[in-house]
Amino acid sequence: MEEKVELPKLEKKLEKMTIKELREIALQIPGISGVHGMNKEELISALKKVYGIAEEPKRVGASIRELKAKVRKFKKLAEEAKAKRDWQAYERFRRLASAFKKRTRKLARLSA
Repeated sequence: MEEKVELPKLEKKLEKMTIKELREIALQIPGISGVHGMNKEELISALKKVYGIAEEPKRVGASIRELKAKVRKFKKLAEEAKAKRDWQAYERFRRLASAFKKRTRKLARLSA
């Protein structure tokens, strides 16, 4: 016979909690292992399964990590163009980096 484990009460939405708070809750639940190796999204997903909370489908689009990789790429290309004194290419890559940086900020606001 399986024993019922009382789950800790959630004070606020999982998405609004810090990773430290999520880890503290997950450590109290015996069904979740590898808590310290998980990132915030993985912890939220595991806790939602335990609590029986339905997960919303993820938004279609680039993640913040992908966008930041593009920012780094275009900054590097801009620096290379600057070294070659190709000012048109430099300006184009600089503007692209700036546009992707703005997208990361917008995505961060939406996911918060």
